[in-house]
Amino acid sequence: MTTPHSTIDQLETAENPARLRRVAIEPLTRVEGHGKVTLLLDDENRVRQARLHIVEFRGFEKFIQGRPYWELPVLVQRLCGICPVSHHLAAAKAVDQLVGVDQLPPAAEKIRRLMHLGQHLQSHALHFFHLSSPDLLFGYDDAVAHRNIIGVLAEYPDLAKQGVMLRRFGQEVIRITSGKRVHGTGAIPGGVNKRISRQERDYLAQEYEPILDWARGALALAKKLLFADTENTRNFAAITTNMLSLVRTDGALDLYHGGLRARDPDGATLFDHFDYRNYGDQIHEQVKPWSYMKFPYIRALGENAGAYRVGPLARVNNCDYIDTPLAESARREFRAFARGGAVQSTLAYHWARMIELLYCAERIGMLLNDEALMGSEIHTRGEMRNEGIGVLEAPRGTLFHHYQIDDDGLVTRANLIVSTTNNNRAMNQSIRQVANDLFDGREITEPLLNSIEVAIRAYDPCLSCATHALGKMPLQLELVDANGATRQVLRRDSTE
Repeated sequence: MTTPHSTIDQLETAENPARLRRVAIEPLTRVEGHGKVTLLLDDENRVRQARLHIVEFRGFEKFIQGRPYWELPVLVQRLCGICPVSHHLAAAKAVDQLVGVDQLPPAAEKIRRLMHLGQHLQSHALHFFHLSSPDLLFGYDDAVAHRNIIGVLAEYPDLAKQGVMLRRFGQEVIRITSGKRVHGTGAIPGGVNKRISRQERDYLAQEYEPILDWARGALALAKKLLFADTENTRNFAAITTNMLSLVRTDGALDLYHGGLRARDPDGATLFDHFDYRNYGDQIHEQVKPWSYMKFPYIRALGENAGAYRVGPLARVNNCDYIDTPLAESARREFRAFARGGAVQSTLAYHWARMIELLYCAERIGMLLNDEALMGSEIHTRGEMRNEGIGVLEAPRGTLFHHYQIDDDGLVTRANLIVSTTNNNRAMNQSIRQVANDLFDGREITEPLLNSIEVAIRAYDPCLSCATHALGKMPLQLELVDANGATRQVLRRDSTE
C-alpha cells in the first residue's frame, strides 16, 4: 500500500492569489477512484478555501462510444463494485427506450424492482454498519486504532453480525435476480433474461424471516445515536440546499421509476413530476478546472442558488408518503424534525438511509408474496429508436444514463450524471462548513481531520467503492508557515 502524503505550496496562482498555505489531504481512500481535500490557510490558520477534488479520469462516457447498445447494461456497471445494480438498471432503462419499450411485462418489472431493492438494502447496510457506525458509536475523536469496524466487532458483535447478514440477504436477492452478486447480467433490452422460480422465491422468503426486525433495529439505532447529541445532529456540516429526487405519479417514494421533483429549502416546489427524459431542461452541468467531477445545478436558479442534494435525505424529504406502514411512520417522525421546510441536517442522511433500509425490507417482503413475480413473460420489443434515457434512484441518489446510437445500433454519445456528481456542490459546501466551524484558527489534530471524513461519509458518495482502511483515511498532513518552516505534522497510517 502506498504511503499517503500531503502537498503544500504557496505559489501565487489564480486559485491562490494571496499566496495562502495550501494543505492537501491526500488520498481520500473512500472515493470511487482517487480524491483529496485541499485547505487554504492564512498566517492565522484561518480557512480561506476548502475543496473536495476528484482527480481521476475514468472515461466511461468516451470508451463506450462505438459499442453496440445491448452491451451497455453490462459495460457501465463496471463503474462500481458496490452499486453495480444501479448502473445496470439505469442503463437497461435507457436501452429499453432504444428498443422501443416504454412498459415492461409485469414479471420483468417486478424482477428488476426486486433486484434494485436488494441493491439498496445491501448498500445501505454496508455504509451504515461498516463505514459510519464507528464514528457514531465511539465518537469522532475516539482512538484511531479503535474507531473502525474491528472496534465495532469487538464491542458490538451482534450489531456487526446483523449488518453483515442484512448485506448478505441483499446480495442473495441480487444473485437470484441478476445471476451474480456483483456485475450480474439480469437486465436485457426490453426485460430480463431469467424468470424467478418458485424454489428461488421460497428460498428468499425463508431467508427473509429476520430481515424486517433487523431493519427496524437499525433504524432505532440510527435515531438513538443521532439524538444522543441533537445539537450536533442539527448543526454539524449544516448547509441549506434544494432537494432533487424521483417521485411516483401519486407523490410516493419510488426508487425505480417516477418523475423528477425539486423543492427549495423552505419546501416550496420548483418543478414536479417532470419527465426525466428532458432532464437537460432543468439541470445544467458545469465543469471546473480543479476536479474531474462535474458540478450540476438547477438551471432556473443559477450556479450559486441552484445547488441541490440527492439521496436518502432528499428522497425522504421530497416524497408525499411511503407506501409501506413502518417506513411511513418513520418518515412522519423524520419530517417533524424539520420544524417546517425540509430536514437540512447533513448527519440526518444516516437517519433517512435507515428509513429507506426499512422500506426496502418491507417492499421485498411484499414482492416475495406477489405471484406475478414468477410470471412467464419476461421481455418484449418494439420499434428501434436512436435515443434512450434511463433514470432511477441509486442508493446514493438520482442517477442519469443518457445514450444516443446510430442506425447500426452503435453508441455515438453517452452522458452519465451519477449520484455523487449530483451531490458534488453540497459536499463541497459541507466540507467548507466543517472547516470554518472546527479548523478556523486552531491547531490541526487527528479528530479535526476525521471530522472532514465524517462530513463526506454522511453522503456515502460512492467512497466505499474504493479502498477501505478499517474505517479510517490514511494520510499525512503538514502545516508550513510563511517562511517555509514546518509547524506541525500529523500522520495517520492505515496500519495503525
